[in-house]
Amino acid sequence: MESLRQLYRIGTGPSSSHTMAPRQAALTFLKKHPGAAHYRVTLFGSLAATGRGHLTDKVLFDVFQSHQSELELVWVPEKQLPLHPNGMRFEAVADNGSILHSWEVYSVGGGALRDSDESALPPSVYPLTKLSDILDTLNRSGESLWEHVLNCEDADFLDYLDRVWDVMSSAINRGLTQVGVLSGGLGLGRKAHTFYRKSSLYEQHMKNNARVWSYALAVSEENASGGIIVTAPTCGASGVLPAVLRYLNETLECSYEDILRALATAGLIGNLVKKNASISGAEVGCQGEVGTACAMAAAAATQLHGGTNNQIEYAAEMGLEHHLGLTCDPVNGLVQIPCIERNAHAATRALSCCHFAVLSGGEHKISFDEITLVMNETGQALPSLYRETSTGGMAQAYRQRKVD
Repeated sequence: MESLRQLYRIGTGPSSSHTMAPRQAALTFLKKHPGAAHYRVTLFGSLAATGRGHLTDKVLFDVFQSHQSELELVWVPEKQLPLHPNGMRFEAVADNGSILHSWEVYSVGGGALRDSDESALPPSVYPLTKLSDILDTLNRSGESLWEHVLNCEDADFLDYLDRVWDVMSSAINRGLTQVGVLSGGLGLGRKAHTFYRKSSLYEQHMKNNARVWSYALAVSEENASGGIIVTAPTCGASGVLPAVLRYLNETLECSYEDILRALATAGLIGNLVKKNASISGAEVGCQGEVGTACAMAAAAATQLHGGTNNQIEYAAEMGLEHHLGLTCDPVNGLVQIPCIERNAHAATRALSCCHFAVLSGGEHKISFDEITLVMNETGQALPSLYRETSTGGMAQAYRQRKVD
């Protein structure tokens, strides 16, 4: 299992699958095959279906133009390449039209790339890939989940988490001050500033919810507007974990080290889902994105509340379990409706999972490992129109309303 540096990616929104990964793929191909007469990129499946809304075309044209290279972009939403719904084919073309070089690569979620010979795979640093095996090891050593992470990562990893938390915090701070309408044509206004201002007007329970929601909205709105965020585990779900950590940092008066350790534990949970199932909305629906983010945040929150390893596992399991079947049907292919609100509600649900787990002894019948496999099975059973193609669900309802 790879480093959490591959899960917590710092970059610009609105989509890790549709902007971060295609940008990296384009840069990689150009570096390997410079100087062609022109280039052709063909986008397949979900990547083509929602690429315009997610600014895939803009990202690719920006990269090729910055290298003084001509690009032809082809959209093929009705066809999928064999390994993943988010497929791309890069071609370097000679003056006579012949193909000099060709590369098929996949955007598999969270900004990660894979190709058929797995040449893009990063090195493995985690020997254990099941949470049950990790817990068994920690029961013998007496260590915490965050200690397991630091044992597996390199010596500079805490410095990287420090940067991750700084970017997350900055995204919240920026988002809380911004007002106006998000670009994209939906006429969706930013809400974070208003929610935060109103939070002080209500009784404690409402005040707490409003603060959590405002933090999640702030990051999600920054992501939707192309701001700098951290994938946690994706751009579309990037608001959940920062919101929960900011809220608990204020209410529990956590130390800075506590927050970094919570980030480590949350990242381990996200990495396990990424390894054993998927965090790609195109592959398993939004349960793989917001559901995983909720599980990550629930685990982090439980650790900050003093929960045991078993209670942390229980909270993470609930966070994923209670998002099973969540579809990915973004309106107009934008990471706005329903994505932004889902981040806010998943943040409060993560806190609920934490409280439930802390009140329990951590015993439960279905394990995190089992629910991860169930989530993957559920996602594979979802029709493709509910997996980030914007051809069903709310996206279709919105289109039909405009027609009517």
